[in-house]
Amino acid sequence: MSGAAAADSTVGRASAESSVRTIFFGSGAFAVPILDALMGVAGVDIEIVVSAPDRPVGRKGVLTPTRVTVRANELALPILKPERVRRPESVAALRERAPDLIVLADYGQLIPRVLIDLPPRGFLNLHPSALPRWRGAAPIPATILAGDTESAVSLIVLTEEMDAGPIVATEPLEVRPDDTAVTLEERAALVASELLRRALPQWLAGELVARPQPEEGVTLTRPLRRGDGLLDPRRTAAELERQIRAYQPWPGSYIETREGRLILCRARVGSAEPGDLAGQLVADGGDGLALATTSDRLILEEVQLAGKKRGTAADLRRGHPGVVGASVR
Repeated sequence: MSGAAAADSTVGRASAESSVRTIFFGSGAFAVPILDALMGVAGVDIEIVVSAPDRPVGRKGVLTPTRVTVRANELALPILKPERVRRPESVAALRERAPDLIVLADYGQLIPRVLIDLPPRGFLNLHPSALPRWRGAAPIPATILAGDTESAVSLIVLTEEMDAGPIVATEPLEVRPDDTAVTLEERAALVASELLRRALPQWLAGELVARPQPEEGVTLTRPLRRGDGLLDPRRTAAELERQIRAYQPWPGSYIETREGRLILCRARVGSAEPGDLAGQLVADGGDGLALATTSDRLILEEVQLAGKKRGTAADLRRGHPGVVGASVR
């Protein structure tokens, strides 16, 4: 960011104009309530919504718009869906809108400096973590994986360094013991929308000062990969249970067995039994099933063999009795 732009981005600037020309960047479910909140901020006029292109989904490859695109259509807002926002034609289309303000949430592409520097009243980003903890692409799964009991949503000034910009405002976010990535993201989105409703008018009035993030406590996350879902029984049962919750719906969590790939949808931690060998599927109780780990047992509650219907561990044992005693691969 240029020196002048950086200086101007640390304090919201009041304006004599009654309407704040605004561009919204967003793609995923987290961004939808935030778009709704932005629509309700007095004086904000959304000129255009920028979202990811429609992508093929499912076995039939049906071309499907993002959740934000769907919502923008419902709100009758203009939409731009560039394959690469860095391309000159995309930049030119946005510069023509002459925005006063840009707000971003869960967009999915890096923003070029020419766009970061474009709006005189700031380029703001809503991020679902207590920055500087869990910067990057997967903050919500990382929060659950780490066993964090508290998190936050952060409103920051966007910079070229990912999620490293000055903090405008934050709002606490409780992490519940049974949260999955889906449930935590849903609550984070609602918290983020309320934070934007409260903080944006103050920012535009010049009443908030963005403060640099602490240098201590920085942690980074990367985009999730399909292979991340493979469970490692050399880890503790508690770690594996958190992984199952963190990786819903994607990439999911699974083990490879002689019956095929077994997807673990829901599990809990139970006590180890004499003779347990880490990496072995063992009978648990009357008709239950567990994965022995290096510590306790991971008791499987809902499972799904690849290509089959989701069911209980008891259902799996009835249909595939040979799964008991099998070692996972």
